[in-house]
Amino acid sequence: MVKIQINKEKETPKKEPKRESKEEPKKAEKPKEKEASYSAKSIYVLEGLEPVRKRPGMYIGSTGVDGLHHLIWEVVDNSIDEAMVGYAKNIVVELLKDNRVAVTDDGRGIPVDIHPQTKKSALETVLTTLHAGGKFGGDSYKVSGGLHGVGVSVVNALSTWLRVEVYRDNTVYFQEYKRGKPEFAVKKNGKSTHTGTKVIFDADPEIFQKVEYDRKRIIDHLRQQAYLTKGVRITVVDERGDEPYRYGFYFDGGLKSFLSYLVDGETPIQDEFFYVHKTYQDIEVEAAITYIDDQEARELSFANNIYTSDGGMHLTGLRSAMTRSLNDYAKKEEYIKNGDDGLTGDDIREGVVSIVSIKIHEPQFEGQTKARLGNPEARTVVESVVNEALKEFLEKHPQDAKKIIEKNLIAAKARKAAKAAKDTVLRKGALEGLTLPGKLADCSSRKAEESELFIVEGDSAGGSAKQGRDRRFQAILPLRGKIMNVEKSRIDKMLVNKEIRSLVIALGTAISENFDISKLRYHKIVIMTDADVDGAHIRTLLLTLFYRYFPKIMEDGYIYIAQPPLFRVQKGKEFQYAYSDGERDKLIKKMGGDGVSIQRYKGLGEMNPEQLWETTMNPATRLMKKIAIDDAVEANRMFDILMGELVEPRKNFIQANAVYAKNIDI
Repeated sequence: MVKIQINKEKETPKKEPKRESKEEPKKAEKPKEKEASYSAKSIYVLEGLEPVRKRPGMYIGSTGVDGLHHLIWEVVDNSIDEAMVGYAKNIVVELLKDNRVAVTDDGRGIPVDIHPQTKKSALETVLTTLHAGGKFGGDSYKVSGGLHGVGVSVVNALSTWLRVEVYRDNTVYFQEYKRGKPEFAVKKNGKSTHTGTKVIFDADPEIFQKVEYDRKRIIDHLRQQAYLTKGVRITVVDERGDEPYRYGFYFDGGLKSFLSYLVDGETPIQDEFFYVHKTYQDIEVEAAITYIDDQEARELSFANNIYTSDGGMHLTGLRSAMTRSLNDYAKKEEYIKNGDDGLTGDDIREGVVSIVSIKIHEPQFEGQTKARLGNPEARTVVESVVNEALKEFLEKHPQDAKKIIEKNLIAAKARKAAKAAKDTVLRKGALEGLTLPGKLADCSSRKAEESELFIVEGDSAGGSAKQGRDRRFQAILPLRGKIMNVEKSRIDKMLVNKEIRSLVIALGTAISENFDISKLRYHKIVIMTDADVDGAHIRTLLLTLFYRYFPKIMEDGYIYIAQPPLFRVQKGKEFQYAYSDGERDKLIKKMGGDGVSIQRYKGLGEMNPEQLWETTMNPATRLMKKIAIDDAVEANRMFDILMGELVEPRKNFIQANAVYAKNIDI
């Protein structure tokens, strides 16, 4: 599902008012080679725990829904680390009643002997000290994830209560904590026939805005982890409902299975996936690539199972290897003649779906959120491994190679046509002295941070909006009819569309490789359409345009959806606006019922300028929804389903989700 987070926004006024498992696991054995030492000596202490409760955002990103779920990721990361070194094969995440969470694995179990540095048990040291763990030295973990190693200690600090159970040395050990402080020393609690660790915690409601876990978010994240750690079984159990809900993952195929999931429902270009899994210079490289009938590139990169949303050296290495290998093959097979321009990286990435995952001993992440990998050696190793394997793949699969190169060449031809079209649009603007579209009623302010652009459906509503606005900071751009569906069109054809071209010029950022977010003329871009089916369609078309060609504008939170009222409820001289059937009914009851008149707004054009200002445009009284993308991969899939060429996936989606539809006009 697409996760477009929609936040209702109530604003501070700028002026006085003018008037949102496929495969069965095989039984695996513990590694037969000599186990690396994993005892109290393996735990390295760097600093204390107290800062976490004072500044939780520094450690988990936020105290909202992302930060809350990050607690689960941190505990699961420890279990994944055990799986990556071959000791854990099963991980269970339980959502218990009262919003408790339990994470259990069958790894080695956290050491419980006395730590030589802290003079406390290693278990207590790990749970009460930042940067204390087996990942900071020695040979206990060759690779690991987690948030800079702070892990379970941060979860402990941000929980009202936490219990940890360790199954180790044929014994069950346990300890409990309150807000990061131990209630008692580690105790024994009987015998154990297996090894592992179980952590149960209660997130602190004093820290988090709301303690409520999203099962789908958890399943999506853990599915990804199962793909990245082939051979591990991950099970989610939700005990919060009347009946327990269970969902499990196990993938022997690794990134090949992940790639199959990503391209499910797409039109493939090639018959066989490219796949390589090799360790070179102590770096484990796994990569999978395929092409589909699409214009967008979908590239995912991971380092030690951590999603690097901004890519990094490993993704750069993959791209370089693809560009080099495909150009070499195209020239060798004379798809590209001597003297002709070669394929660019953009040509080669059009329609590609690729995943690269590396396991590296000392990852160098840029930024607290680990969005980008900085290790230079990662680029060299990935490029070498993929280049060699991809050349072999192209030789072994000449039919797939031909289809890939032909798609690359079509992309190159379209790139040249698109450049000519963009140059025409931008040159036209320059020759006219950057004259803005004639239909745009611009604001007088030149400060982007206070300027707002209302994209309005139709000339009628545009006229009311122009009269009702505050000219100082509000600009109006009316659209005539529905814009082109850019999901189905290349950029050269898209820029021929008059409405889209007007919007591109009005934004001021240019487009594609010429895009510059610093030149954005408005920091609030408000889509204002009617509350009907046509209005919803226009909103979707505009959101698709922004998502595909102006993603940075959407990512930075500059896109909003206006919320015009549906009803005007009046009795005598008193009137109020209602934004739903429920609000309307409450107002009728509040006004006494008899003598109440109700006006149903079918479109913005039915409102006079004063009403439109008062209900929808006045910062002091208006209600708007802010659009932000939560999960780019799923958002990309959903836009493909809803706006793409294929009918069958869209039909399946509608049939599966029809039960959730409400307030359908018949």
